[in-house]
Amino acid sequence: MSRSHYCLLLFLIIRTLVLAQNSEANSSNYDVKYYRCVWDIDPAKSSISGSITTYFKPLQNLNEIEFDAAPALLIDSIFHHQLKIAFTRPSNYVFRIKFKEIISALDSVTVFYHGSPDPISFSQNTHGINKTPEVWTYSEPFFARNWWPCKQTLNDKADSLDTFIIIPKGNKAASNGVLKEITAKENKLVYHWKERYPIATYLICFAVTNYIEYTVMADLQNGLMPVLYYTYPEDSTFSRETSKPLLKIFHFYDSLFGPYPFEKEKYGHVQTTTGGGMENQTMTFVSSFDIRLLAHELAHSWFGNKVTCGSWGDIWLNEGFAKYCEYLSLGYATDPSRSRGWLKEISGYITSLPNGSVYVSDENSIPNIFDYRLSYWKGAYLLHMLRWKLGDTNFYSAIRNYLNDPQLAYSFARTSMLQNHLEKVSGQSLTNFFDQWFYGEGNPSYHVFWNQDYNDQKNRIEVSFQQTTSDPSVTFFEMPLPILFKGFEKDTTIIFDPEKPLQTFYINIDFFVNQVFFDPDLHVLSANNNVTYLNEDIIVYPNPANEFLYVKTKDFKKEYRAELYDPLGRMIVDFSTIENFFSIPMTTLSSGIYILKITLPNKVFKQKIVKENK
Repeated sequence: MSRSHYCLLLFLIIRTLVLAQNSEANSSNYDVKYYRCVWDIDPAKSSISGSITTYFKPLQNLNEIEFDAAPALLIDSIFHHQLKIAFTRPSNYVFRIKFKEIISALDSVTVFYHGSPDPISFSQNTHGINKTPEVWTYSEPFFARNWWPCKQTLNDKADSLDTFIIIPKGNKAASNGVLKEITAKENKLVYHWKERYPIATYLICFAVTNYIEYTVMADLQNGLMPVLYYTYPEDSTFSRETSKPLLKIFHFYDSLFGPYPFEKEKYGHVQTTTGGGMENQTMTFVSSFDIRLLAHELAHSWFGNKVTCGSWGDIWLNEGFAKYCEYLSLGYATDPSRSRGWLKEISGYITSLPNGSVYVSDENSIPNIFDYRLSYWKGAYLLHMLRWKLGDTNFYSAIRNYLNDPQLAYSFARTSMLQNHLEKVSGQSLTNFFDQWFYGEGNPSYHVFWNQDYNDQKNRIEVSFQQTTSDPSVTFFEMPLPILFKGFEKDTTIIFDPEKPLQTFYINIDFFVNQVFFDPDLHVLSANNNVTYLNEDIIVYPNPANEFLYVKTKDFKKEYRAELYDPLGRMIVDFSTIENFFSIPMTTLSSGIYILKITLPNKVFKQKIVKENK
């Protein structure tokens, strides 16, 4: 799902309306196999009526079963083996069916209901100069139960689905899977859609209005496949303009990640007036035909629909991948220079605040789940860094293995499962990476110092890295760091792998260097970086200081002494070292003026230091 056009107002409405947010039903004792959904819909009315037949397989002998349904949905009756059966509502969002006998094999119940769902899950609007009414459903993350009785969970997909949507003539109904038939029923039409791939509850959908329908064919590795468009009459010409670049991206994803997961059915776009888009399985809802939005939602076919996050804490497995695919598609289907602009854009946005983790610790908080800065953009940058760290061959091979894992394909995954595939292919342990970048908060900043010994025949260069972090949850981020060294006629990029916040490296380069650039291709998420040529014996920073005072000297290879005096002239720091890069803690010192004294091999250095409190 793309949130690029969603506004704060929507989140405030959601916060207000959704009180009990996640599933409340005890649904762990059965497995949903099939839904048969019949809905009677008039896009001019804010009500729904119909029936849901659920085929389920008990995971243990049971004599009762629970489903999720919001209070706005009124249960008219429930039938089991064509006999009416009693039910209760143990809580506002749950109804419980008690059987007259023990159920131990595949069985079914049919629930008849009606109601006026909330405007989040059952959205109505008008479009065009004639104000034509439309209605569409929206279920992610907790809203499926707001418009139909279901098992709302992230651990059980229905194996298949049939939807029968009864609508007034003059309209069309779009839904999941393949359109089997349209039949007339008095002054109405019945659209029958058939989905035969496993489907998560929140990806089941329909939309109804006076759509214009057309089809283009995608040339994929296993042959041609239809891409359906259900657009408003007033926008159908514009939507056709985007089909060609999207087909190019479709072919790209199909080749990069493996065959389109629902190739026996179709892919489709349905236009709605909601902001952004929603990746309903095989039938994406979009508010515009912006190529980035279309690329994002198409990517969800692999990341979110085929392999679905197994908890809302792992939503980045859906949204981080889809957002990163925007970046990949920009470089493939449009001007490659836009890719670097995209990285700069999201890097600046991610680091605009000092904290926040990609992992969503509060899975009942919708603003946290759909935090655009973290779940989407930082999640995408994590993938960018993993690709850099592991290399393209290992990264894409691991991603394909993840998508095709028999335990995950058309099922659910957690972050640890993706990590396992990345480690298995690359041979690298990624525990620290995920602890720091996924569970940890914030980002690093780097100060790079360098100088070159021009009197040395090998032109030895000293490079020192000093890393600070924006949030105390992570004291050091491990990442290989590319540094570009440029001379007048030559350049080279060397990758360094610091193992601590302060570290110095020595390298030999066969040319004189006059410029040094830190991570020029933006492989690593960072902010406020600096590169300093060390042309003095000593550099002291920052000044004023707050938490630490950093001292960088040239490599003397001899012991020297550091002292710090308080405003009364009392020595409070005194030590000798041969390290050319060290820090002095300042946190416990009172604000005021201090004197730093460095006794070097051939001279004494003194500097006034201002200590200030934030």
